[in-house]
Amino acid sequence: MTRDYDATAGRPGSRSILVRAALLAGCAALLAGCNTHSGKDITAAVPADYRQRHPIVIKEKDRTVELFIGNSRGGLTPDQRADVPAFAQAWKREATGGIVINVPVGAHNAAAAGGAVRKVRSILTASGIPAKGIVVRGYRIAGPAQLATVRLNYPRMAAEAGPCGLWPADVGPTARAYLQNKPYWNHGCASQRNLAAMVANPADLVQPRGDGAAYQMRRTYVLEQYRTGAATWSAPSPGAEAAKIGEVGK
Repeated sequence: MTRDYDATAGRPGSRSILVRAALLAGCAALLAGCNTHSGKDITAAVPADYRQRHPIVIKEKDRTVELFIGNSRGGLTPDQRADVPAFAQAWKREATGGIVINVPVGAHNAAAAGGAVRKVRSILTASGIPAKGIVVRGYRIAGPAQLATVRLNYPRMAAEAGPCGLWPADVGPTARAYLQNKPYWNHGCASQRNLAAMVANPADLVQPRGDGAAYQMRRTYVLEQYRTGAATWSAPSPGAEAAKIGEVGK
């Protein structure tokens, strides 16, 4: 049997012990390199899902229509006469409260605005809005030279997301999220904000709508066509072929 001797220490097997110690130290260094940050992870609070970082919130928000009234005009223009009934129809569809008419006080067009309010109230009541659901309130303006407007508003449910454009952390190689291949904070905010602005009914983001009544005339016609063996689809219009600009689909 042969033994290894250390030339300096004179003990057998000391070289093997040193080699093993060096290997263990190297493994420990590699394991330590996998975790370069000790303590709490600063990116743990940043969700990876953009819907959690930028959730769409449904809340009550005012819808406002402003009517510009000139100093020498106490009525409404033709366009304004169309805006008020459209505002009333929207109130019937989505309002969660009454209508508030804000009238400027102390402005140079205050008298003309007061005359316009009477026209507005008559149009709203004629559109089916109860008189007790309309409230007129005055508001102060910054200066008498300002052209104040008559404001119509009512509360409604609205969906909102954001704000966007926030960059709380660096997105370059110096950031921990970059090294971990995590999305940056602002990613997905614009799409969430656009979706919230485009949705017709904010409740659709929470639950589906109930089934409405079926179109009985169309259903009866299709079932009768199916019973007799006729085509159940709609026939194309006579000029459909002539309207095609290519041979695709012919």
